[in-house]
Formats: sequence, C-alpha cells, structure tokens
Amino acid sequence: MNSETYQLDETDRRILLALDNDPRVPIMMLAQQLGLARGTVQTRLERLAHSGALRPNTARILPSSMGRGVSAFVSAELNQSSLNEAIDALRRIPEVLECVAPAGETDLLIRVSATDPDDLYRVSEEIRLCPGITRTSTSMILRDVIPYRTTALLSKLSGTKN
Repeated sequence: MNSETYQLDETDRRILLALDNDPRVPIMMLAQQLGLARGTVQTRLERLAHSGALRPNTARILPSSMGRGVSAFVSAELNQSSLNEAIDALRRIPEVLECVAPAGETDLLIRVSATDPDDLYRVSEEIRLCPGITRTSTSMILRDVIPYRTTALLSKLSGTKN
C-alpha cells in the first residue's frame, strides 16, 4: 500500500486529530478518549504507517534548538540522467532536512538548516557540488509564518471545527 491509494475514513481522521493534539498519548488512553477498542487504534495506526500515510516516527526537533537558526530553500537544476546520484549525495549532507521534486523549472527543492549566513553559503556550495546538479539558487527563510500542519485539513475532512 502507499499513501496515494490509501483513503482515510472517519475513524482514521479522529485518531489522527487526537494525535495531532497530543502525539505522545499512549494508545490505551487514545482509545479511551475516542471510545474505541485499543486493538482498533493499534491496527489503524499500523495500517497508516504501513501505507506510507504517516510521516516516519521522529522527534520533530527544531533545528534552531541545535544551534541551526538559519533555514533556507535551495532550488536545484540537474542533469536528468544523474537524478539518483544527486539524491544519494544530498542524503549524505546532514543539513538537508528534506527534498522534494516539484513541477516546473526547478528539478529539486531542498530545505536546509545552517548556523549562520556563512554556514548557509557552505551548505549551498556543498549542494551545488553534488553530482548532476548544474545550478542552484538559495532563498533564506526569514520566518516560518505557517508551520507544517494537518489539523485544519483533518478537521475539514471530518466536518468538525478546530
């Protein structure tokens, strides 16, 4: 299964909304809060994880708490025949937080963290020198105005107010 074919139902949405409010709630408490059997919640979460619908379990630590207060997006153009080599090289750069392949002129959009502008320059250069990358453009993020979220969307799909 993958996240593109898996369709959330109302029970899935209720579980995910509750987890969005408190991601560390034990499964037994979650089941009690939602009026569901513990086994139902456990099975649903395993199915969501297996389908790819959930982001992998991770402590979502802010880079700034690790002394990396500068964030940026690096747009990269690349030689299409070297896509896999470029992605492999990007995976080895610890400052690369995520990488997506958008539609349009940009081949890859890479979110990075750095300690300061000089460090951002170093990270950008490391990306530019990856095999297959032919050109980069870096845009420093001044402020996150809407952080990554799904609660409002889940609420809309559930027909509840957030």
